[in-house]
Amino acid sequence: MNFIDKINSSCTLLSDGATGTFLQTRGLEPGGCPELMNVENEDAVIEMAQGYFDSGSDFVLTNTFGGSPFMLKKYGHEEKIHEFNKAGAKLAKSVCPKDKFVFGSIGPTGEFLKPLGNVSEEEMSDGFKKQINGLLEGGVDGIIFETQMAIEELVLGIKTAKLITNLPVIGSMVFDKGPRGFFTMMGVSPEQAANEIYNAGADIVATNCGNGSEIMSELSKELISHSKLPVMIQSNAGIPKIVKGKVIYDEKPDFMAKNYKKIIGYGASIIGGCCGTSFEHIKRFKKLLNEND
Repeated sequence: MNFIDKINSSCTLLSDGATGTFLQTRGLEPGGCPELMNVENEDAVIEMAQGYFDSGSDFVLTNTFGGSPFMLKKYGHEEKIHEFNKAGAKLAKSVCPKDKFVFGSIGPTGEFLKPLGNVSEEEMSDGFKKQINGLLEGGVDGIIFETQMAIEELVLGIKTAKLITNLPVIGSMVFDKGPRGFFTMMGVSPEQAANEIYNAGADIVATNCGNGSEIMSELSKELISHSKLPVMIQSNAGIPKIVKGKVIYDEKPDFMAKNYKKIIGYGASIIGGCCGTSFEHIKRFKKLLNEND
């Protein structure tokens, strides 16, 4: 059964948890390049994918969030786009059970399109193509544009992906709650996001990062109500706090599960974790899904 058939079979699917939080426990230094680990610390990247699959994830994301030419340039690795993305995909696929999936992760470019920024649509689209081609060569089963704030960048990414492949594409944005409700940093509402992601040709609308599970349950209700597509929700394990110089996410698996129960009730097609979530969180979400069956 392919991924879209699974989504349409009405069972809620489970994605993975945090990437950066895990890799930091395996030697990724603050400010280091996570994608470099795809070639220099393969064991850690494989351990992460294996751990999430073993914890119950139906699909995991590749360690390629910052694998665009724009982000890799900051580390002096812009020539390694294809290598890093292909390697990230191959590592996750190497431990992927036959009834499960790997999605290629594409994070924000960190740039703005003209006239707001300096990058043309052609340049940004070309960057997406390079990253996507590496992921496809590594064998991914789909593409996710995640933690996006600018709808123009996300729409361009989705359209670029759909020109290259007919694999499923997920578009995920970060929303903050303010006095007027939920908006991205660039002023995009959940309703606008749901409509534009749908019109761009994506297969799944999503939100990730930025919020703990209580706020995320509220946001999920709104996003699901506006979406013509299946919806995916990935919450942080709370808002990060600095304790003794370390970043701590303090939402425990049981606490998140209570809010995820509401999210499933609102009709989310996929749940998963973002920053601060671990194998233990994913195991707890799997248990929740089993209780709901």
